Amino acid sequence: MSIARRDDGLWKIGMPEKVGDATTLAARLLDRAAGAAVVLGVDFPLGLPRAYSNIAGIADFTVWLAGLDPADGVFRPCATLDEVSLARPFYPLKSMAGAGQMARLAAALGLNDAAALRRAVDCRTARRPAGAPLFWTMGANQCGKAALSGWRDCLLPAFTRNVPLRLWPFAGTLPDLLAPGCVAIAETYPAEAMVQTGLKLVGSKRRRQDRSALSPALRAHFAACRHTPARDLVALIEDGFGARPEGEDAFDSLLGVLGLIRVIDGAPDGTEAGLPGDEPVIRATEGWVLGQVDPPLPPVPA
Repeated sequence: MSIARRDDGLWKIGMPEKVGDATTLAARLLDRAAGAAVVLGVDFPLGLPRAYSNIAGIADFTVWLAGLDPADGVFRPCATLDEVSLARPFYPLKSMAGAGQMARLAAALGLNDAAALRRAVDCRTARRPAGAPLFWTMGANQCGKAALSGWRDCLLPAFTRNVPLRLWPFAGTLPDLLAPGCVAIAETYPAEAMVQTGLKLVGSKRRRQDRSALSPALRAHFAACRHTPARDLVALIEDGFGARPEGEDAFDSLLGVLGLIRVIDGAPDGTEAGLPGDEPVIRATEGWVLGQVDPPLPPVPA
């Protein structure tokens, strides 16, 4: 994870660091903030597809999430479509061969088609590709597995320990959630953060040399925004975040914190009046990606 602190209106951005014990993350961040407001950007979904919520009778995502138990079936991905139910919507447990699996998952959940598995914010925009459907647990970005892990290992323990969490956008706009002694939590998406900051990666973020090639643009962004990156962070960026596989995670965490800073400093969070995230269902159950102002587009015809 990457951590930034605001000092006299300017941001100091530190080196990426290990998350450590996810069950105590929110509480540890509060301790480090020493009474200041904390904003935690998470790279996993906060919210449920509206079609699923309607069928399942879920009217408030935060209430639903806080009421879960780690032993509940929702946290056990299904091995077969016969096991899929509204109580166990995540699938598959292992990689499945064959076309049409998402359509069959949608049908098993009582949804009209595979498109209903996506939240509005998961759809493609004019400037980035679509994200993965929440309940699908396979694929390159492991969206479903990330959601299960984040909900079970990070958020539920914080709820249980009465850590003062405020989940965006369900509890209000981001500025409304910034309060001393509280943790505001917002969903971020590295690909969307690159769009918001004007960064353009040529190639793949999984390749060290491609990440390194973004170094001049990142330094220019720091200078334009008057951010102060740690000296070691500048060196890490120039090195492409290292050769180890974790380099991609460190890169993503930096993008996430830059997206958070933009909104904290006054950019729209995407749910204000007239913006694409300005829907009651988004503020109640479906959620949004922080800072996204581009409207979702329909799938590209096959």
